Amino acid sequence: MTDISLIPPSLDWLPFYADALERGWSPNTDQDVSREQLLQLRRDPERFLHDLYHSPMVRLADGQEVPRLPAHDYWISDGTFCGRIGFRFQPGTEELPLAVYGHIGYTIVPWKQRRGYATQALRMILPVCRSEGFSRVLITCDDDNDASRKVILANGGIPAGSVPHNRRPGHVKLAFWVPTTQD
Repeated sequence: MTDISLIPPSLDWLPFYADALERGWSPNTDQDVSREQLLQLRRDPERFLHDLYHSPMVRLADGQEVPRLPAHDYWISDGTFCGRIGFRFQPGTEELPLAVYGHIGYTIVPWKQRRGYATQALRMILPVCRSEGFSRVLITCDDDNDASRKVILANGGIPAGSVPHNRRPGHVKLAFWVPTTQD
């Protein structure tokens, strides 16, 4: 298995992120935002990067703007751009706003999938979660996303029910608690 690293998003790596968008990858697993992000990125790369990870507000799928949660965001690299992973949270509580499915979200570019990168990246971000005081984190995946379910289970995921999927009628998000300390 190839070793990966988690790197902070940066202007230096932005061309690789843009290349992934151009090749059809979307950092949002619920909707394709690649075209929208490419337009914003090409208009003003510095502002795009700032708004993506540091703006005080975020726009939900329904258009509503809400305060951004504190987060630790990383790009996944094996020497090239492989995807993203992020940990979002409310300090001092496991609770999350209704619009947020889970603490951790991740996605791997299609041409790097099935190499164990998501499993490694999740394992690597768990100490970051622990450093914020979390003994466990909630992670969800679509009910038909077997690959993501395997990633979560490989990291000690414990089934915790399901919630309705707000973008795919007839589907649910499966919920799992993942301990931040691996045995």
